[in-house]
Amino acid sequence: MPRHDLIVVGAGVVGLAHALAAARRGKRVLVLDRDAQANGASIRNFGFVTVTGQERGRVWELAMRSAAIWREVAAPAGIAIEQEGLLLVAQRPEAAAVIEAFLGTEMGRGCTWLGPAALAGRWPMVRGGLAALQSPHDLRVDSPLAIPKLAAWLAATHAVDFAYGIAVHAVDTGRVHSSHGVHEADAVIVCPGDDWATLFPELYADAGITRCKLQMLRLAAPGWRLPAPVMSDLSMVRYLGYAALPEADVLRTRLEAEEAEALAHGVHLIAVQGADGSLVVGDSHDYAPTPDPFSNAAIDDAILDAYARVLGPPPAVIARWTGTYASAAGHSIVREPAPGVRLVVVTSGTGASTSFALAEDVVSTLFGSN
Repeated sequence: MPRHDLIVVGAGVVGLAHALAAARRGKRVLVLDRDAQANGASIRNFGFVTVTGQERGRVWELAMRSAAIWREVAAPAGIAIEQEGLLLVAQRPEAAAVIEAFLGTEMGRGCTWLGPAALAGRWPMVRGGLAALQSPHDLRVDSPLAIPKLAAWLAATHAVDFAYGIAVHAVDTGRVHSSHGVHEADAVIVCPGDDWATLFPELYADAGITRCKLQMLRLAAPGWRLPAPVMSDLSMVRYLGYAALPEADVLRTRLEAEEAEALAHGVHLIAVQGADGSLVVGDSHDYAPTPDPFSNAAIDDAILDAYARVLGPPPAVIARWTGTYASAAGHSIVREPAPGVRLVVVTSGTGASTSFALAEDVVSTLFGSN
C-alpha cells in the first residue's frame, strides 16, 4: 500500500478538519472510515457553526478561527452558507441582563443590542422578546450536504485519499492496522468520536467520556425566512460564554423555577432554516454510556414549546431523529498514545464550530509550526 505523510482515522468533521490542515501544508493524506459515508454526529446536527456564546478564551477563539475557515472553504467546495449570524432573544428581564453583560465583554465585539421596537421591525416572526443580541459571527451550513462536499473537495483539490468501509482495529507509530491490511504513514491522527470501545479505550476512560444523546426535529416551511439562526433564554444557561457571567446566575434561578423539566433534559431552542424553507429545531441533552435510541415524545414537545414561545405555533413536524456525541468536562481531549500518534476527541458538542482551528493546532504539533 502507498505510504502517506498522515493517516486520519474518521471521516466526520473532526477528521476532515485535520485532513484539511495537513493538506494545506502540502502533506499527502489518507482518510479511513468504517462506514460507507459520514453518518454520525457530523451529520445529525444543525450545521450551526456557533461562535457567539462559546466558552470565553481559547474555545471562543477556536470558534472564531473555525468560522473563518468555513467561510474560506465553503465556496470552493460548493457548500452553501445557508444563514449568517445569530439572534439571541431575551424573553425575561434576567436574560436581557445577561445579554447586556455579554456585550460588555470582548466576546460581544461586533454584536448589536436590539430593543423591542428594533426587534419587531427587523424580525417580525419573533414574539415575546424584551430585547435581543444580534451577532454577525456565526454561520449555518446543511450538514448532510456539506460534509460529503467537503470530503469530495479535499479529494479533488488537495489530493486527499479516502477509503470507506475500512475498520481500524489498532494504531501504533507509523502504522494503522485495519480490516484491509496495514497502512503506513509518518503520523496518525485518530478521530473516532464517541466510539471508545475500539481504539485507546483507556484514554477515553481516563478522560471520563460518556455519550450525550440529543433529539432534533425538522419542521415544514413556515412561510417566512429567518435572517439568522435563533436561540433564547435557556441557551444562556447552557452556553458557557453566557452561563459563566455572574448575571446568568439570576436567570438560572428563575429558569429552575419555571423551566425545571426543560433544564432536566437540557432542552434549549436552536432554530435554523434551510434553502427549501424547512426549519431544523432542537435540541436536548441526556447522558449515558449507551443511551437508548428512541425519541422521547415529552422531550420533543418541550422543544416545540420552546419554539412556540419565540416563533409562534410550530409548523408540521416532517422528520425526527436522535444523535449521540462524545461528552466530558472540557472542550476536547488531545492525547499522544504513541510517538507520532494523536487521539483527538471533541467532547463539548462543538465539532462543527471549533474543529478546523483545533486541527491546525494538532497538525502543527506533528509537523511543526510552519
